Amino acid sequence: MDQNFKAFDAFNTSGDSRFLIVCDHASNSSPPGYGTLGLPKEEFERHIAYDIGVDGLVRALAKRLNCPAILSCFSRLIIDPNRGEDDPTLIMKLSDGAIIPGNRQVDDTETEKRLNLCHRPYHDAIDSAIKRSEAESGRGPIVISIHSFTPQLQGRPPRPWHVGVLYDWDLNTANVLLEQFRSESDLCVGDNEPYTGKLKGDCMWRHATQRRLPHALLEVRNDLIETQDHQEAWATRLAPHIQSLV
Repeated sequence: MDQNFKAFDAFNTSGDSRFLIVCDHASNSSPPGYGTLGLPKEEFERHIAYDIGVDGLVRALAKRLNCPAILSCFSRLIIDPNRGEDDPTLIMKLSDGAIIPGNRQVDDTETEKRLNLCHRPYHDAIDSAIKRSEAESGRGPIVISIHSFTPQLQGRPPRPWHVGVLYDWDLNTANVLLEQFRSESDLCVGDNEPYTGKLKGDCMWRHATQRRLPHALLEVRNDLIETQDHQEAWATRLAPHIQSLV
């Protein structure tokens, strides 16, 4: 294992509000030795490799909410931390029209290597942050997961939503956020759109649903957060709505 590689970044760890932000797809980087998995370099600039714009958005949001954030430091093409270890899409061989050569022959040994290198350390960091919050507050954090989505997937209709609220059992948190976002007349808000939050084994299921912690996953359309200025603006926009949860 490369001693210089880190699977996650714990940001703003001194933040002492009740929130914890997690960001599964913050990075399009590869651990040493993996390169571009046989793909042209430009493919790693696409949404198939990471969630465009979320790294800056999460850091700006963590500052505004005065809370810690845990961000992944590896591409979802290496291994997807928003999937359970037994999920067949844990290591993708095909993504939005791109065949990933470096993943075609992945066996159990290689999967275990990537789990130990990337997936497990990231989730261990989230576990540690939650346990620390539980020890300090006696009740645990409100967990907010931040993702971005592409305006259009290949061959499908354009997606109209600006932001989506994804959830499973925690209707209370979801309904507060949906009401907050819908109060802004210029926002098209997705209710478990463009994806559903009901995915057994995903990051929120593992860390929040299983613990019965209040949580939600927010999806922001990636063309709205491509630049630092846009990320800062959206952090300013999202923060008071999230803050309304406490």
